[in-house]
Amino acid sequence: MAAKWKIGITVGDINGIGLEVILKALNNEYIYKEIIPIIYGNIKVASYHKNIVQLENLSFFVLNEGDKPRADKINLVNCWNDNVTINIGKVSPEGGKYAHMSLDKAIEDINSGFIDALVTGPINKQSMKLSGFHHAGHTGYLKEKAGASDVLMMMVSNKLRVGLVTEHIALSKVSETITKALILSKLNLMEQSLRVDFGIEKPHIAVLGLNPHAGDEGLLGSEEEEIIRPAIIEAKKNGMYVAGPFSADGLFGSSQFSKFDGILSMYHDQGLVGFKSISFSEGVNFTAGLPYVRTSPDHGTGFDIAGKNLAESNSMLHSIYLAKNTVASRKSYDEMRVNALKKRPKLSEEMSE
Repeated sequence: MAAKWKIGITVGDINGIGLEVILKALNNEYIYKEIIPIIYGNIKVASYHKNIVQLENLSFFVLNEGDKPRADKINLVNCWNDNVTINIGKVSPEGGKYAHMSLDKAIEDINSGFIDALVTGPINKQSMKLSGFHHAGHTGYLKEKAGASDVLMMMVSNKLRVGLVTEHIALSKVSETITKALILSKLNLMEQSLRVDFGIEKPHIAVLGLNPHAGDEGLLGSEEEEIIRPAIIEAKKNGMYVAGPFSADGLFGSSQFSKFDGILSMYHDQGLVGFKSISFSEGVNFTAGLPYVRTSPDHGTGFDIAGKNLAESNSMLHSIYLAKNTVASRKSYDEMRVNALKKRPKLSEEMSE
């Protein structure tokens, strides 16, 4: 029998579509064959959103300290006991406060080994800021909490994988932020993740330029020749299969992107416009470089449609399955490494030959 993985799911902003898409994604009998879902939130808030989506067959099992999760239910951890006023579709400090509480409890549980992977519901940056959360999003916060030297925000679908050198920064600061060392760090993270998390033995990676037409040999900017190309050359010397720099419009606008296992973009919209044009509604935000698996849907809180039962759950469903598949892939990779080490001759045997 295949292993069932415990997937922790944070609720995100309680005023948005997070719980709606979570509940819709979990309204699938097949998901429980491979996954034990554990929502981090509050039973009253979850029940409020359950009434919106009108899924009467769904039931919650509230996990108390020491309880074993039920394999056939939506398990729920009560992260707070406050009486909450839900302001559907509105920015509020409460939305940020409870999203933060949900996230911190899930991080605690994944660090303790209680859950196998983390799926994060969408948060609103303004609500988080009002609640005292001083990060641009999940990625930087998770990096800090994990003590990771670097992480890579990567958008994933069945068609392509796009990583970002810079994430949530102003476009005017991108040029001064990218360096050869930073690009190499992101390339290393992408290459390792493609091998370990996605099971690709020899990943081929395309690197995008920064300027129009990838700088046009220096006519439209110097970053390609002075920073990006030297990083590509060094990555090749280190044994990676890397090509570029490519013009973003040319790569995404043709079928060329399909020749690569991963694409490294210089800034947020350069990568995400191409990605969402090709994989809208089924993409997943994946964080490479963390000591655990973390995924998230590729959309925001959807305040404009919150509470109207209009949100589609495809991206959340893909996020849950990718989390499960990545945990399994990492386990297989670790077992393969252990078996390879066992088969190696001992040092004394090598010396005697």
